[in-house]
Parts: sequence; structure tokens; C-alpha cells
Amino acid sequence: MIDNAIHIENVSKSFGAVKALDSVTLDVNRGEIYGLLGPDGAGKTTLFRILTTLMLPDTGTATVCGFDSIKDYTEIRRVSGYMPGRFSLYPDLSVEENLKFFASLFGGKVSDNFDMIEPIYNQLAPFKTRRAANLSGGMKQKLALCCALIHRPEILFLDEPTTGVDAVSRSEFWDILGNIKQSGMPIFISTPYMDEASRCDRISLINSGKILETGTLDEILRRNTMPLLAVKGDNIYQTLLALREIDGVKMAFLSGEYIHVFTEDQFAPDTLVSIKRVTEVKEISPNIEDVFIKIMGNGHE
Repeated sequence: MIDNAIHIENVSKSFGAVKALDSVTLDVNRGEIYGLLGPDGAGKTTLFRILTTLMLPDTGTATVCGFDSIKDYTEIRRVSGYMPGRFSLYPDLSVEENLKFFASLFGGKVSDNFDMIEPIYNQLAPFKTRRAANLSGGMKQKLALCCALIHRPEILFLDEPTTGVDAVSRSEFWDILGNIKQSGMPIFISTPYMDEASRCDRISLINSGKILETGTLDEILRRNTMPLLAVKGDNIYQTLLALREIDGVKMAFLSGEYIHVFTEDQFAPDTLVSIKRVTEVKEISPNIEDVFIKIMGNGHE
């Protein structure tokens, strides 16, 4: 048996002068939710398209469930469920008609694997005759997931599935993924939302086509320790500029109503209290978004 659900080794892809992926290497284990976190344009969708055989890499190799992404594209399409970032179902078809169509693509019927989607479909059932175009964002999301699962795949690819939906729908979607994971199905998911890292077993941070960090959320946070302060000021922008000029401040950036400030180890937080405009200073623990910005500021492009 192949140990990894996905194995990617030194995969690169360019579009003209733009290098979308730069020697990407990572492994996704069976039975885990693996998150690929990064901003728009980081290379997430390009990597997903290569893994789902919609695009060829320039260099490197990738396998999905033991199948080569180039030579075994037919097998990969058979064993994979794929939910692209943009809603790609047929807007003029109803919920039921979309499900029937996608089941037929794999030579089956909705009833063949209905147990696979039943908990999700039950939420869609009141709208089963409604056209897909007229569903809410959260319901479109659930319908797309049903269509990706309707043939009982061995692995699930979700490219930014929670983008553009409300916070409640995002939380419900992650609860659904947790239930799917219990069946042992590996899930490879990309997202621009750093807070979703906590819902993944392991993550990789990606930007400009490069993998910056890989591990569990706790591992990445432990590897990137540096004193962090949360600062408020009576003029947040002017306070930010002032903080960046202080000796011992390594990095300062806006984060909600606060300015987050990475400092040298021996820096005294009380130093900031005396600065004009500063109204509050407190020590905090960095979250994954802070770590991502810190890594970027240490020379990663």
C-alpha cells in the first residue's frame, strides 16, 4: 500500500515570466485534513489543477493515491472528488438534476452512493427542485460538495471552498468535513483564511509559489517564537509609522484595532508606553496570521 495519499516532489509551473509554483514538495497522509494556506495568487489553484490532472507541471512529479499525475490521469479522475474555487455546477439545473448528472458521469445513479452524501443532502432537501443559480452561497457550497462525493471518491480536493460564504456557513462546512474525515478519506483543502488552520491536521503556508512552512499548527507556532506586543494609539497609522522607527522593533503591522509588534528578545514593552500617541501595550501570543507575516518579513517572497 502507498503510505501517502498525495506525494508532490519539486513541482514547478510557470506562465510566461510568472512562476506560479517553485519546487513545491509535500506529502498528504491518508485520513487527514491537510490545509494549504496562502493569499490569492500564491499558487494554490495551480497546484490543485496539477493534482487533479487539469494541468501539467513543467518539472517535478506528483502522485495521487499512488497514481502518477501525468501517466495515470484516468485513474486519478476516477478516485478523486474535486470542488473548484468557483461554483462550477449547472446553474439552470435543479439540485436533484445536478446530482443525477454528476452521478451519471461516473456511470452510476444518486442512489448508488446516497449514504455518502445523505447528511449533507438532508440540508438541501427542502430546495431539491430549486435551480442551482437560485441557491444561497452556503447551499451552493453544500451542493458542490455533494456532487464531488457522489461517486464515493478515495480522496477529496477542495480549492478555497469557503471563500465568499458567511461565517456560519463556513463553520457548518468544516463540521461536515470533520464527519467526512471520520470515514478515513483524506482531504486536501486550500484557503486564504488563516483562522481555518486550526481545523486542519497539518498545514503548509504558501506564497509566490513557494512552501514557506509545513507542520501542525502547534509545530509551526513553536518554531516561530518571537516576543509579540499588541499596541493601540490615538492615531493608528501615525502610531504604526512611529513604532517602525524604534530600536528593537523587528516588525510592526496592523491587525484589527491593534498594531502587532514583533520585537527583539530583550526588548522592554514599557519602552513603548512613553511614546507619543501610544495608549495601550500588552504582550500576546502570535497566531498563525502573525507567523505568516513574520515569515514573509524575514525574506520570503
